[in-house]
Amino acid sequence: MKTVRFGVVVFPGSNCDHDVYYVLKTLLKQDVRFLWHKQTSLEDCDVIILPGGFSYGDYLRCGAIARFSPIMKEVAGFAARGGIVMGICNGFQILCESGLLPGALIRNRSLRFICKNVSLKVENKKSIFTNSFVKADINQFKLPIAHAEGNYICDENTLSELESNKQILFRYIDNPNGSLADIAGIINKEGNVMGMMPHPERACEKLLGSEQGLNIFRSITESFN
Repeated sequence: MKTVRFGVVVFPGSNCDHDVYYVLKTLLKQDVRFLWHKQTSLEDCDVIILPGGFSYGDYLRCGAIARFSPIMKEVAGFAARGGIVMGICNGFQILCESGLLPGALIRNRSLRFICKNVSLKVENKKSIFTNSFVKADINQFKLPIAHAEGNYICDENTLSELESNKQILFRYIDNPNGSLADIAGIINKEGNVMGMMPHPERACEKLLGSEQGLNIFRSITESFN
């Protein structure tokens, strides 16, 4: 089985970078490296992950400053060439701000920070990011969320395209933040860039109460074999 080289981008304020690194390196035995946001090289990585956190303290707007970090130009070029990119929580916000994914993330409907486990369902099992989900988990699985700006919005035409192109990967079963159409995660039209608000890296060991998050990371690695 091929070992996949992952790059985890670290922005000022990232706080889930080591969680992602641990899952990939220790649990899945992959080649992982941290990529500082000022780098202009992706170091020949096969997959780039933008982790959760509060890049630049979420000043101005979540992800709005991080999109201008030097490495994001490289990430955009990598994605345009078909490279696999995954954004988690703040990473999802950065991908939307960068134009690599459609739509935007705004304040939760409650106007409060939400931190809890939520139930999700897989809408598209045939993507790079979901192909390893077992049948029992497709209709309902749980992941933690921790965000204040997780309310996904887009215009009607974009939503229609997301639906018709099967770009909606995950939906909330009990929508916690007001996201349009219960959207929890999407991919781009080409299927190689994915953003999601829930944190799969926080649900990868029985000690934490769930291993269902591994389905997403394992799906990526198995797509190379």
